[in-house]
Amino acid sequence: MQGQPLPKKVETFAGRRVVAVSAGAWHSLGITADGAVWSWGDGEDGQLGHGDEQQQLLPKKVEAFAGQRVVAVSAAEYNSFAIAADGGVHAWGLGERGCLGHGEDLSYQLLPKKIERFEERGLGQ
Repeated sequence: MQGQPLPKKVETFAGRRVVAVSAGAWHSLGITADGAVWSWGDGEDGQLGHGDEQQQLLPKKVEAFAGQRVVAVSAAEYNSFAIAADGGVHAWGLGERGCLGHGEDLSYQLLPKKIERFEERGLGQ
């Protein structure tokens, strides 16, 4: 695998203002000023949130967040997390041993899914 030794502008974001990025081991997430989530890299465990396990060589908008504004993202090794402006916490990707917080042991969660436990305790508001 060949790397990029020098900084290079990500052309997908030309004309867009990126307000946050997070890099996992094999994938990355970004948020643009409009609150949209973008992902790229390895999607083998569904951590890109596009409903599949495909690699994404260029940033692609995560359509599951359409109509929502996301304020924070975190890319882990095999999964991803986001906090929406309404306080909702979403998780997706590899879900073994309950690490996504959905209350079940999932092999893969291919689309962002809200963690309902936060809602039950009044933490998502």
